[in-house]
Amino acid sequence: MARRKGLIPFLILYPLSLLYGLGVAVRNMMFDKGILKQRKFNIPVIAVGNLTVGGAGKTPHSEHIIEILKGEYRIGLLSRGYKRNTKGFVLAGANSRPQDIGDEPYQMYRKFSHDGVMVAVCESRVKGIETMLELNPTLNLIVLDDAFQHRYVKPTVSVVLTEHNRPVYNDSLLPYGRLREPARALDRADVVVMTKCPDEMKPVDFRIFKETFNLFPFQKLLFTRYKYLLPKALFPENVIPESTLDMGGLTREDTLLAVTGVANPRPFIRYLRSHYKAKVKILRFEDHHNFTNSDMQSILRKYNNMEGRHRYVVTTEKDAVRLANNPYFPPQLRGFAYYIPIAVEQIQSGDPPLANILRQLIRNQGSIRS
Repeated sequence: MARRKGLIPFLILYPLSLLYGLGVAVRNMMFDKGILKQRKFNIPVIAVGNLTVGGAGKTPHSEHIIEILKGEYRIGLLSRGYKRNTKGFVLAGANSRPQDIGDEPYQMYRKFSHDGVMVAVCESRVKGIETMLELNPTLNLIVLDDAFQHRYVKPTVSVVLTEHNRPVYNDSLLPYGRLREPARALDRADVVVMTKCPDEMKPVDFRIFKETFNLFPFQKLLFTRYKYLLPKALFPENVIPESTLDMGGLTREDTLLAVTGVANPRPFIRYLRSHYKAKVKILRFEDHHNFTNSDMQSILRKYNNMEGRHRYVVTTEKDAVRLANNPYFPPQLRGFAYYIPIAVEQIQSGDPPLANILRQLIRNQGSIRS
């Protein structure tokens, strides 16, 4: 570890990681011993989370779980609503904005509200679930987004994510590393999902990862990748035929400006460079960035300074909700701004589909209200 980050950071940060780890261990022990109480609900609760800070794909995988189960259950999605401007319980509705409930819950509400999925945010997951069930007693499945460390709710199923390029066993605790909990916390998981896997994974790769994780026999290790879909206009009402982004029609004479405000934009950039023939310029912001008027002017300047027969602004699906609702977005760019939707795709590694695993775990551990 010292060789990887240097001696000075090791000497300063590693002792802090030990203190942080002690605090995490004490907290988990208090839950395990029943000193801190967990609330178990009489409907199944699927908690989706990870051990690292940001970037593992919690929201896309929460969406994937909703997508594969929405035909069988009446689902409620509960999130903390990271970086929202409100407090307490807030139910997503037609007049909600990203700043009211957070960009990721807003994205999920837009995707699934027409399927009858209830979306809400609350700092207290216990209070949030209680309020959702009071408002809609017909709910019979709750999905908790980013809730593995929120142990006040006892989940029926815990799904924990780890990135292919940054597996948890190669990381350290905060602040020296990126782990919220030590890798042994995976013992609490029912399903571990390695996310953002490359297309060229081979059977030997699956076997090596499974041996390295060394999970309990009752746990499942699955592998997923992102499937990027066709680009969609950020402002459909402003697109004219001459400004439509044709994925197959781009050449090296065209330029894309990739605007990102996500924890790990590398897979998105790799996709653009490997699937589009155009040149790709990058303008990167921090995760969950709140785009200001100054940021919008930076985007406009970068766009105006680009060369190219055709020029487009492209962004991630997560950033799209903040950019499309931003009053400062330059009007002259609205007809040339697009986002790339993503879907989660399970890689065939000899394991059952995630949907089947979740159904079995729910049958074995929970009771579904009729």
